[in-house]
Amino acid sequence: MSTPSVSVLFVCLGNICRSPTAEAVFRRRVTDAGLEARIHIDSAGTGDWHIGKAPDRRASAAAAQRGYQLDRLRARQVSAEDFRRFDLILAMDDNNLADLQALRPADDDALLARFLDVLGEDGPHEVPDPYYGGDDGFDQVLNLVEKASDLWLERLRERL
Repeated sequence: MSTPSVSVLFVCLGNICRSPTAEAVFRRRVTDAGLEARIHIDSAGTGDWHIGKAPDRRASAAAAQRGYQLDRLRARQVSAEDFRRFDLILAMDDNNLADLQALRPADDDALLARFLDVLGEDGPHEVPDPYYGGDDGFDQVLNLVEKASDLWLERLRERL
């Protein structure tokens, strides 16, 4: 098995809604493109409340309706080592980005960005946290994640 040439980490607050959704959607896009041996994908949270837990049942249900599987994923917290292991670290919102910038080791050169930056100036800049809202929030997250995942994959193909 060849070594991945690009590694991507998706980050939200608790790693039970947005970032595991992004991991599952992006993983499907990468697999469908035949690039799973070249792109390593993971997700994590800036907080430690849900370490070891499965994704939120509502996130899993919404994802399953579109054919994505979140059930095997387990929440983990971002570590200093992640900044060395990943080439691209994508935060779901401004607060997560600020937390990542504060955690970032001084000698790190990973690209740190908001996940939706790829949508450009006209798109939303943050993936809204659906945790305290209704089920429609999880569908909204999926819509944004699917669109941004396609665009990130296009950009990463250029690096492979």
